Amino acid sequence: MIFQENRSFKLVIGILVLNILWVGAKSQCSDGCNALASFYAWNGSNLTFISNTFSTTIKNILSYNPQITNPDIIQFKSRVNVPFSCSCIDGKFMGHHFGVQVKTRTTYPRIARLYCSNLTTVEKLQESNRYDPNNVPANSIVNVIVNCSCGNSHVSEDYGLFITYPLRPNENLVTLANDFNLPQKLLEDYNPGANFNRGSGLVFIPGRDQNGTYPPLRTSTSSKGWPHFTATVASFSTYKVRGISGGAIAGISVAAVFVVALLAACLYHICYRGGEKEKDSFPSLEPYKNSSNEHHHGPANFENPSEMSPLNKGASPEAPRIAVDKSVEFSYDELANACDNFSTAYKIGQGGFASVYYGELRGEKAAIKKMDMQATKEFLAELKVLTHVHHLNLVRLIGYCVEGSLFLVYEYIENGNLSQHLRGLVPDNEPPLPWSARVRIALDAARGLEYIHEHTVPVYIHRDIKSANILIDKNYRAKVADFGLTKLIEAEGGSLHTRLVGTFGYMAPEYGQFGDVSPKIDVYAFGVVLYELISAKQAIVRASEIATDSKGLVALFEDVLNGVDPREGICKLVDPKLGDVYPLDSVWKVALLAKTCTHENPQLRPSMRSIVVALMTISSSSADWNIGAFYENQGLAHLMSGR
Repeated sequence: MIFQENRSFKLVIGILVLNILWVGAKSQCSDGCNALASFYAWNGSNLTFISNTFSTTIKNILSYNPQITNPDIIQFKSRVNVPFSCSCIDGKFMGHHFGVQVKTRTTYPRIARLYCSNLTTVEKLQESNRYDPNNVPANSIVNVIVNCSCGNSHVSEDYGLFITYPLRPNENLVTLANDFNLPQKLLEDYNPGANFNRGSGLVFIPGRDQNGTYPPLRTSTSSKGWPHFTATVASFSTYKVRGISGGAIAGISVAAVFVVALLAACLYHICYRGGEKEKDSFPSLEPYKNSSNEHHHGPANFENPSEMSPLNKGASPEAPRIAVDKSVEFSYDELANACDNFSTAYKIGQGGFASVYYGELRGEKAAIKKMDMQATKEFLAELKVLTHVHHLNLVRLIGYCVEGSLFLVYEYIENGNLSQHLRGLVPDNEPPLPWSARVRIALDAARGLEYIHEHTVPVYIHRDIKSANILIDKNYRAKVADFGLTKLIEAEGGSLHTRLVGTFGYMAPEYGQFGDVSPKIDVYAFGVVLYELISAKQAIVRASEIATDSKGLVALFEDVLNGVDPREGICKLVDPKLGDVYPLDSVWKVALLAKTCTHENPQLRPSMRSIVVALMTISSSSADWNIGAFYENQGLAHLMSGR
């Protein structure tokens, strides 16, 4: 009976995973890659302007442009390749969101032509912004989407880096092929349907990396041997696929249902018809029947890879390196071997229902989360989110495994989490985070949250934002992690009621009292993180180590901000490790932003988009911005401008 229950459980999990991955496979784009944007230098443009426009550094730009020998001079009418990250937007196309600040009153045509060198269009600007196209206020932040490509394995696997190239008059297929020394047929294949003779529009051209070589396409094949397809958006002049008839869509839908049913049938055959000879190879669920409140990992055979199911037995030593564009199904053997059979020496984290181990898989460093069987709901939630949603500031899912336990495999972020850095739980030679790094980390995390709140359908709500779930990489850039408690709601839905999960100290009042869930509960938690960045204090503060009474960090800051001399009070709350090396005005504005984020009324909290712009303002060296032009929340605008 136990054997049949376990097979039933495995079958259900398998079908759910297949469904998640199948829905992800319907996305018209891949997981992400590096890309280049070709900026046509107009008279007066310089690398400072270009780097600010595209949120990168001059040093990074120069590494892709060996022809520039003097960074202070750009030849008029020359091309500059600007590196950026290319990711899947809304599951529809490959692109990148940029926030472009315009210094003076301008128009969409001017922004498209000069600021963005025709890398975007007036139509796309109108879709992404709500300004008057002919009257964009001075000092506004304009959302700019630049399309990109990660290649196409059906065309060639020799090219994995692509330039988003705006065509200009007098350029055509022949001139491009000659300039780039590439076959005309190759350019046509990468840009099906493109009119190279039009003298406008975007095409995608293989580009060279920092070493001057063409990096190959990074492809992957799962352990089941399924082929990988990388999408390109060359034929999409807009963000939607046009011209498909209703009958064709119906046919595709029927075919999709048939394939899922066929996969489920195959899985049923493997799990149920595989023969009683495999009966002993499946772990028993007996240890879990009466241990719902314990984190039990079962008897010895539960951990022994030699006794696990042969469904996904070992990847060969010559298995391909992991690529970012498909979640890989790993075998138990491969995961166990990567971390010495889940040795405590490899353990790098422990949560309520999971342990995290460090390992190297197919030449890549990875974090392996081993979850209890009771955590099925969290496992599927995280797998669903990270299979569908990809962003530079969200931790990347590499793969999964459902043998014995539930496993999720992530990219390894080598510099720990924000909580560890703020509490000094890092190596002794690690200096405390300077204020500028703290603001940049806040901005990175805000961008990740903005993406799941405003650029996905349905909207995802994290529900467990805290400093421990913000990971820091070697460059001190942040990624939001741990999506096991994520909830999704329809884009137009206000809020919903749900059971209480999360971490005390970060919970919004409406959530803690009534279970109301909306994106504003993430905003509240993010406000607590901002207070942590200022003070390095825990979300729940105790007067001393032995004190039994405690106070929320939000209440602690509110007492100060509502006091007689709030600026002086804020100075007393600043992390002592910063000493006097911090700009008080910047700290003050972050405190005011945090206060707005943690407003008791969720309707008066800003959106994550507004928070991103606010943090961009704070991190900017320009002090004369008219902040009121940026925000939909006028109360936030007044706070940020000191009124």
